[in-house]
Amino acid sequence: MSEYWDTYLGANLADVDPDIERIIALEKERQARRIILIPSESIAPAPVRAALGSVFNNIYAEGYPPLRMTRDDEELLLDMGHQLAYYRRYADRRFYKGADYVHFVETLAQRRCAACMANERVSAEDIYVNVQPLSGAAANLAVYDALLEPGDTLMGMDLFQGGHLSHGSEFNISGRRYRVVSYGVDLKGQLDYGRIMEQALAERPQIIIAGYTSYPWAPDWSKFREIADACGAYLMADIAHPAGMVAAGAYPSPVGLADVITFTTHKTMAGPRGAVILTTDQDIAQDIDMAVFPGAQGGPHTNKFAAMAVAFQIAQTDAFKRMMHRVTENAQTLAASLQKRGLGLAYGGTDTHLLLIDLRSIKTPTGEPLRGEMAVRIMELAGLIANKNTIPGDELTALASGVRLGTPWVTQRGMGAAEMEAIADAIARLLKNIHPFHYDGLAGELPRGKLDLDMLEEVKKDISDLAARTAAETESIGSRYPHYFFADEAPAPEGRGMLLVSGWRARPFLQEVGTADVSSLEPGEQARTLLLNKNGRLIDDVQLLRLEPDDRGRDRYFVLTHGPTHERVKTWFRGLSDGYVLFDNDDLRRKVQGPVVVEDVGLDLVNDAAIIGAAQAFRQKVKDSANDLPAGTDALCLYREQAELFCLTKPYFVGQAALKSVRPKSDKGEFRWQEPEDPPLRRTPLFEKHQELTRKIIPFAGWEMPVWYTGVSEEHQAVREAAGLFDVAHMGVFEAAGPHATSFLDTVTSNYVHWIDPGQSQYSYLLDPEGNVIDDIMIYCRARDLYLIVVNAANAEKDWAWLNAVNEGKVIISRENPALTVEGKAILRDLKDPACGPDRRVDLALQGPASLAVLQELTGDQATKDELARIRRTDLIEVNLSGIDLIIARTGYTGEEVGYEIFVHPDEAIKFWNLVLEKGAEHGVKPCGLAARDSTRIEAGLPLYGHELAGPLNMIPHEAGFPGYVKFHKPFFIGRAAIMEREARSKRVLVRFRVNETGVRALRGGEHGETLVNKRGKYAGRVTSCVLVGSHQVGLALVDERYAEPDTQVAIYPAAKGRGPSLKAPADFSKGDSAVLPLWATVLTRFPEKERGVVLGGGD
Repeated sequence: MSEYWDTYLGANLADVDPDIERIIALEKERQARRIILIPSESIAPAPVRAALGSVFNNIYAEGYPPLRMTRDDEELLLDMGHQLAYYRRYADRRFYKGADYVHFVETLAQRRCAACMANERVSAEDIYVNVQPLSGAAANLAVYDALLEPGDTLMGMDLFQGGHLSHGSEFNISGRRYRVVSYGVDLKGQLDYGRIMEQALAERPQIIIAGYTSYPWAPDWSKFREIADACGAYLMADIAHPAGMVAAGAYPSPVGLADVITFTTHKTMAGPRGAVILTTDQDIAQDIDMAVFPGAQGGPHTNKFAAMAVAFQIAQTDAFKRMMHRVTENAQTLAASLQKRGLGLAYGGTDTHLLLIDLRSIKTPTGEPLRGEMAVRIMELAGLIANKNTIPGDELTALASGVRLGTPWVTQRGMGAAEMEAIADAIARLLKNIHPFHYDGLAGELPRGKLDLDMLEEVKKDISDLAARTAAETESIGSRYPHYFFADEAPAPEGRGMLLVSGWRARPFLQEVGTADVSSLEPGEQARTLLLNKNGRLIDDVQLLRLEPDDRGRDRYFVLTHGPTHERVKTWFRGLSDGYVLFDNDDLRRKVQGPVVVEDVGLDLVNDAAIIGAAQAFRQKVKDSANDLPAGTDALCLYREQAELFCLTKPYFVGQAALKSVRPKSDKGEFRWQEPEDPPLRRTPLFEKHQELTRKIIPFAGWEMPVWYTGVSEEHQAVREAAGLFDVAHMGVFEAAGPHATSFLDTVTSNYVHWIDPGQSQYSYLLDPEGNVIDDIMIYCRARDLYLIVVNAANAEKDWAWLNAVNEGKVIISRENPALTVEGKAILRDLKDPACGPDRRVDLALQGPASLAVLQELTGDQATKDELARIRRTDLIEVNLSGIDLIIARTGYTGEEVGYEIFVHPDEAIKFWNLVLEKGAEHGVKPCGLAARDSTRIEAGLPLYGHELAGPLNMIPHEAGFPGYVKFHKPFFIGRAAIMEREARSKRVLVRFRVNETGVRALRGGEHGETLVNKRGKYAGRVTSCVLVGSHQVGLALVDERYAEPDTQVAIYPAAKGRGPSLKAPADFSKGDSAVLPLWATVLTRFPEKERGVVLGGGD
C-alpha cells in the first residue's frame, strides 16, 4: 500500500491527474493558435508563472511584513543575514509564524512596484505600496472603505460609456453602499472636463474615480486633480488596464497627482492575477492597509507576491518598455486599418492599448443591427478572441453595439503593423458578411447571426496561418477536431470517406440535413439520402448506418461519403451543428437541430479499433453503383430521376424549398371541432369533499367545481402567505410515448421539446396552421420518449381530437405543404381514461411558501425530504409519500416561487387531499377554489385561455408577453409561418394595471372587454381579466404598445349595469340622464417582481 507522501509529494501532474494535464496542454495550444485581442489579457511569461506555482502557495501569512522591511531598499532587502537577524529579534506583523521568506517576496514586490511607478514628481521611496488585494475590484472597494463612509458620494464614469463595475454600478457593492454620480463623454466621444467640473461642483463627491475599462483615450490627470481640489474630493486613479504602459512611459502617469492609485497586475503589467494600491500619503496608506487586512481579506496569496516581484522586475527592462510603446502603436494601426475598411470606431479612435468597433456603422445584409455578442461569437469561430462591450448610446449589455479589441497579447507575440492590417482585414470580412437577426426571448431580444460557410472557413484559415507564423511560448500540439478543424483539412480519401455523427440529437440532425426519411432506422439498418445546399444543389449522395447508442444513450450514425466531396460534407455538417452558417435562403431563423459531434473516421478515430472495424464492414457492404449522383446537380433534376430518395412530406430538410413545384397533392381534411351541446356536467374524484366543505359549487368548463370555500380574499392570502390546495383534476392529462414522441411533440407544439431532459418540464402552445392558439399546455418529461401533457379542462376534448388527428395524418398541418405529416406516430393515451388502469393520473396543486414543508410532513424518510427540497423550478420527481405514488412537479399557475403540481391516481386523490389538509393545518394550508386560482394568476400576470390567449381578441403568445415559448429556430412546427407573420405585424401587448381608486364598480374583462382610452380619450385597448386584490382591482388588458410603459395612466369605461347610460351629448342631458364615468388606472410592470437582469457594461 503506497503512502500519501511517497505517492504525491514530488509527483508529476501527468501521473496524478492526466485529465487536468491534458486540459492545461490544450489551453496552452489555444493561446498559441488563437489571435487574442482582449485588452485585459496578456501573457504572463514563464518566469512569472514559475514563481506563481512555487511552494509559497503552501503557507498562510495573515498580516504584513515588518514595517522596517517595507522601507528598506532592494539591496538591503536581499541581505539575508541582516534581515533574518532582525526578524529573529523583533518578529513581524503576521498572525502566523513561518513567514520569514514571505517577507522577502512581499517587500521585494512592493519596492520593485514603487520603482516601476516612480517619476519626476515622486521618488520610489515616497510611494507606499500594498500588494495584497486579490483583484482590482477588491482593491477599489478597500480604497472606498478606507476613505468613505456609507452614503458618501462617489463619482465615476458611466458604466455604459467605459466605466467599471466597481465604479458605482447598481449591481456592485459600490453602487449599493455609496451615492453614485456618473460622468460620461460628449457627442464626439471625448471627456468634457468643463462639464465634469460643473457636475463635481454641483454634486460635491467625496471621491472622484478616473480610469476606465473601455474608454480608449488617456485621461488628463492634471485636469482631474483640479476638479478634485475644486470640490474637496479625493482623486483615485484606476489604471488597471494601462499600468504596464504607465510603468514604461507609454501612458501618462497619475502618480504624484492622484491621492490613490489602483491597478491589476495581469493586464498590461503581464504578471499574475492580483492588484496593487499605491499612495504617496502615509496616513492614507495606513488606512488602506487596515481596509485590506483585516478589513476585507484574510490570508493573502503569498505565491502571488513572488510572481508580482518577477513581473515588476521585468517591467523595468528596456525590452518591456519598448514592447509597451509598440502596444499603443499597434492599437492605432489596427484602428486606422479598421476605419480604412469602413468600420466605425466608438469614441473616434485610440491613443492607448484598446479600441472599440461601433457595429452600428455596418450596413448589414438583413437591415437588422449586428450586436456585439453575436459578432464576437462568430469571430471566435474564426480564431479571433474579443469581447462585446457597451458603447455610448447602448442601454442594455445584452444588446451591446461594441466589440472591444486590445493589442497587448498580439504585441507580446511580436506582431506589428503588417499583422494589424491582416487582423483588420479578417475582422472586416467577417463582420460585414454576418446576416443578423433575432429571436424574442422572455427577457427581450436575443441577437443572432449567420454567415456563409465558405467565408467563415476562409477567414478561419487565414487567422490560423497568421497565428502559426508568429511567436508563441508553446508550439501547437497538433490537436484536430473537436478543437481545431478547417475546410479541406486533409486530402480527399480514395473511393469513399466515412464520418461518425453522434449525439442525443443526431437523429433529428440527420433527418433535417438529408432528403430521405431516416427517423425510423433501427441500429444495424441503413439508408441512402441526399445532402442539398441552401440553393437546392447536391452536396453528396451518402449512405447512413445507424449504430447502437453509446453508454449514455447518445445516437451514433456512420455517414459514408464520396471521396471528392467528403471534406465538404464534413465541413457542412460541422457548420450546421455549430449553428452560425447560412443554409436556408427563405428563413434565417431556422436552425438544424443539434449539436452533434462530427468525426472523420479515417482522421479522428484511427485509434478506435471497434469503430474502424465497423466502418470497414459498412464500407464493404455498400458497393459503388452506377446510380450515384454527381455533386452540384439541381434538386428538381434529382427528384425527377430518383424520387424515392426524397421524403417531401416530412416536416423539413435543407434544400426543401427548391422542390416546391413538385410537392405532392394531399387528400387531408381540415380539422373541425364542434363543442357538444349541453353535455352532462362531470365531477372530479374530490367532488364529495367539496360538497362537505362548501356550497359554492358552479359549472365550469363542463365540470362542477368549487368557486371558493371560505372566501376569495382569505384563500388568495393563504396562497401568498402559507399554502393553498387546489383541485385541478378537471384538467386534461395525456401521455405521449414511443420513439417518435419527442419529434411528434416538437411538430405539434411551439416550444422545443428536444431541449428538456427527464425530470424537466416546459410551457408551450398548440397552434393551428393559421397560427391561432388551440391551447396552452404543460409538457413534463418523465423519461426519454415518455411525456405527460396537461391541457386546459375547457379544451381537453378538442386537444385530444387534434393531437390524434395530427398523429394519424388525417388533417392539414401546413398551408404551404398540405401533404406534410409527422415523421412517425407517437403512442397517445388519455390518462384519465379508466382503460389506463394503474397509470391513470389527475392533477392537484399545492401552491405557496409553505408547500414544501407540507409535502415533507408526508414522509418520515430524510432522504425523501431532501429530494423534495432539491426539486428546482419546472423540474419533477416521481416519489412515494405516505404510501401514495406521485409525480410531483415544481410548477403552478399562481405566480408563487414555491408551488407544486401533483399527479396522483384518481383512486388515491381523496386520501392525498385529506393528508395534505391534515398535515398542513399547522402551516396554514387552506383548500382553495377556482376564484383564488383566478385571482392569483391575474395578480401574477399569467394568461387564461379565452381571455389572454385566443378568445374574442384572438391573442397570440407574443402579445400575451410569452414570446420565448415560441421557438422559431425550429425549422417547422404547426402554425410557425403564420404566427411568425402575425407576430411581425402585431402592435398589441398585454399589460397589468391597477385601478387607482378603491370601492369602485368591478371590472370583469373577458367577453365584456371594457374599453381603455388614453389621456386624450383615444382608444387604447380592452380589459381581458380583472379581480380585486386587497383593496384595489388588478387586471390585465390588451393595449396598443404605445401605452404599455409602466406608470402610464389609462381610463377604463366599466360595462353598464341595469339601466344603460344616456346616449346623448352632455349638453342635451336632462333629469334622469346619466353618463358612464371612467375609472383611472395605472399600468404596472408586466410581472409583479420583474427579475433583475444583470445589465453590465464592463467586467474587468
